[in-house]
Amino acid sequence: MATEQVVLKKIDGHVATLTINRPDKLNALNIATRGRLVEELDDLAANDDIRVVIVTGAGEKSFIAGADIAEFEGRSPVEQFRVMTDSSVFLAVDQFPKPIIAAINGFCLGGGCELALACDIRIASEKAKLGQPEINLGLLPGGGGTQRLPRLVGMGAALKMLYTGDFIRADEAHRIGLVDEVVPPDQLQARVKELADTIASKSPVALRLIKQAVRTSMRTSLDEGLKQEVTLFSLAFASEDKEEGVDAFLNKRQPTFTGR
Repeated sequence: MATEQVVLKKIDGHVATLTINRPDKLNALNIATRGRLVEELDDLAANDDIRVVIVTGAGEKSFIAGADIAEFEGRSPVEQFRVMTDSSVFLAVDQFPKPIIAAINGFCLGGGCELALACDIRIASEKAKLGQPEINLGLLPGGGGTQRLPRLVGMGAALKMLYTGDFIRADEAHRIGLVDEVVPPDQLQARVKELADTIASKSPVALRLIKQAVRTSMRTSLDEGLKQEVTLFSLAFASEDKEEGVDAFLNKRQPTFTGR
């Protein structure tokens, strides 16, 4: 498959959907796919018309079934380190400045689970199965699984997944906080788009600042996070969106935000 086809992009209003398009490989992340996804995210970050991004997988079986294991054979430690650090797709998702939602439509394993962990919100099909099975290859997660997973679900639940490599169902993932919502398979894309449209109707300025503040809260002390929150709250007062929001509230109308 040509490189430009491994990630499909669809734009609908202020929402962009990126679809990993390797259904014959259960949408496994090979080097070409990771590189293309990073390029698409860079383009969307710079596109002021796009306010929310959805990431999903092609077909009905898989979101992303992990890394393309065939690429591991014969690879040296230095080569693997270079692959993981050069334009990391997990870092690109984590640092994406706009809201990003994972629509988990099937297998969400290994690097796929790690990519979902790097997203802001995770909505799963009832048929989804999630896991970090790297232990079964004599490996450990390398895209954030040992770091983001325990922060999200707690150390015990994370270590159980990491130690056993077992897959868990969507309802169990929801119970432990790995996914935020579970819906019937035929309603997944519609539900995620509905949520994305709702978020896209809000102030793009405020959305960026909220994401920055919340990400800070996960990486620093409470005192530092509170200081950052006050700084960002004050910074929002410089935007036209703040003036629009306040005026709309006072005049009992719906605001129209422009992102300025």
